[in-house]
Amino acid sequence: MKKLRKAASLALVVGSLMTISATAQSPSDGDKKFLATASQSDVNEIKLSELAEQKATNPAVKAFATKMVSEHKKMSASMKPFAESWGLTAPTDLDEDHKSDYAKLNGLSGADFDKEYMDLMVSDHSKALDLFTDEAKDTKDKKFRAVVLKGKTMVAAHKNMAYDLKKKL
Repeated sequence: MKKLRKAASLALVVGSLMTISATAQSPSDGDKKFLATASQSDVNEIKLSELAEQKATNPAVKAFATKMVSEHKKMSASMKPFAESWGLTAPTDLDEDHKSDYAKLNGLSGADFDKEYMDLMVSDHSKALDLFTDEAKDTKDKKFRAVVLKGKTMVAAHKNMAYDLKKKL
């Protein structure tokens, strides 16, 4: 009888631990929404910046665009394991708002292009920084929070670089 009680107690403890473990690994709807938004933002920044690599005339704007492509690809890669484990499909194209921004940029050249691109980068990175700041406070997933905080630092640096460069144009 003692063995049966021990076995039942052990089964109860193991079952409780499995439930706690499963709950801790399940992302919240907020985490999923943030990740979807951040992934879309990365695609937007990469595609707009690839265009800027081709069309920018100011060497500093061109260098900024190259940095955006590289760093947003790194950020996407750091979040990809979470997206895969959470069953989210990464976007592959610009969202509707950024499609019109892309078309507008594509129709510009010279200093007009550089200024408009940098205006977009300041605006986009300001919005992204707010999202990263909120997610860093709200997420309960410690591993995800670490990635979010690293991304927040990167986005803040991008925002500051974009703002400083915009003032010089």
